[in-house]
Order: sequence, then structure tokens, then C-alpha cells
Amino acid sequence: MLCIIFMQNQFSSFRKDEPVISTNSGKEEMIAHSVNVARKASIPSVSSNISNRTPVTPTPLHPAEPSDLRFNRLRPSIEKSDCKYTRYFGRYVAREAIMDEEYWIAAWLRAEDHYEDQSGDRYVESFKRKFASQEFHALKKRCGRQVGEKYTCFVAVKNDDVTRTVVNSVVGTVDLCVRHPLHGETYPAEPGNTPFYSRIYQPDQPKFGYLTNVCVAKYARRQGIASNMLLLAIDAARLDGAESIYIHVHKDNLPARRLYDHVGFKMVDMDGARQSSDLCLLSFNSMH
Repeated sequence: MLCIIFMQNQFSSFRKDEPVISTNSGKEEMIAHSVNVARKASIPSVSSNISNRTPVTPTPLHPAEPSDLRFNRLRPSIEKSDCKYTRYFGRYVAREAIMDEEYWIAAWLRAEDHYEDQSGDRYVESFKRKFASQEFHALKKRCGRQVGEKYTCFVAVKNDDVTRTVVNSVVGTVDLCVRHPLHGETYPAEPGNTPFYSRIYQPDQPKFGYLTNVCVAKYARRQGIASNMLLLAIDAARLDGAESIYIHVHKDNLPARRLYDHVGFKMVDMDGARQSSDLCLLSFNSMH
């Protein structure tokens, strides 16, 4: 404030590194006690109004694309979660997303991030609901389509004995894509240099991982959530054969740059034209 291949105009809006969940007071229990369906709209969102406690089953934005969203679904125990990748830290655990509600909160975090600078816009809540619904369906498709690349959405969830709903448990998310480079590609999703002309993978070249959408709820920051999600994603990329892991960050996002430096990411040397972008490409050598 690792991913299927996006064209530049498809993923540039997800580049801020730590979006937030907006609340009226910033207190944790106001995050998602219920689902608020906007007046005259059928797009779901997480309510930030503590007085609205009636669970509502929302109608998806794209009814033709089925989902199993139930916002009153209780969080399963960590032991019952069938996860390949898990990392425990403090009062939280990072793992891959396994439920539709977890994908929804990941999408909602990104919507909050995308529109956080437009909080004064009278239509911003409707925009966020539409954005989140579209991202929710796109995210599920990306994670379900594993041809040529492996896409995984990781979430950080609360790890305690309190009975919680799934949507009240997720506090952060990050995406990982592991793949071979495309023909003509040097780095993943280079700003202004996306190889539109080719979707042919180079299986003779080492795999790499690409991280996007690092998101932590505002009330849950400064607890090591982002760094632990990144470390889990790095371990997962290694296990999937990635030799290097990349991430983009805005040049003026100093907190995110400090975070990535702390984790072990280093600036990628690129020519002057690419360095003129407002994004920096960082890499982590998973072989060290």
C-alpha cells in the first residue's frame, strides 16, 4: 500500500501493496458481521455498519457464473482445512484460499484498495461492489485454470478459539503464479513490454513465480501478516519449481518497499526506459 499473465491494462489497478477494509471506527468486529446488499443493487459487499447484523445471501453480479457464497458460513478449524501450504504466526495462519467466502474477501480487499483514494465519491460503494464481484469471479477462474501456469490465492486468517464466520476471519491475501516465461519475455509482466504477440511458453527456461495483490486489512496491519504471507508464497513457489520470484511495487510506496526489502527482495537491473515507469520490479532468488 503469483499470478496468471495479465495484460498491462488488466492488472495495473491491483498494484498498491496494502489495501484496507474500510470501517466506521477501525475496530475489528465492525468488519463483517453481515453482508450489506446496496439499495436497488444486487451486488454483495461486506458491511461496515455494526447496526446491520442481518445475514443476507447476495445475488452474484454474474448469475450465469455459479458460486457457493454463504456469508453466514462458520470458519472451519485449521485442522479440518485441507491445505497443502500452511504457515502459523502469532494469532494468525496463512494458507491457500479454499472457500468461496475467502475468495470474496480477497476480492473485496482489492476493491477497497482500488477506490481508497476516492472515498468522497457518492457512488464509490457501488463501484467497489461491482469491482469486487468481477474480481471474485475472475480470481476463481484463474485459480481453477491451471494450464501452463499454476495460480494460487493465499489468505491470512485468524487462528483462535472464537466462533467466527469465514468473512470475519480473513485479514490479508496475496496471489502467486508459477510458470515458464513466455516467448520473448525476460521478466514477468514488464510495464509497457507485455508480449502481446505471443502466448507460447518456453519450457526449456526455468520457472519463475510472480506475486501480486498483497493486501492486509487496515486494522490488522503491523502484525507481520504481509511478511508471513509473502514467505509462505515464496516457499510454495520453491516447491513448484520456481527459481526466482518477482513482484512489482510503486516507486513512491516506501512502506511496501521496506517490507519487500526486509523479506529479501532486491531491485531488478533494467534499462533506463523501463526504469522510467512508476513501478519497480523486485526479485527474490529462491535458490539461495
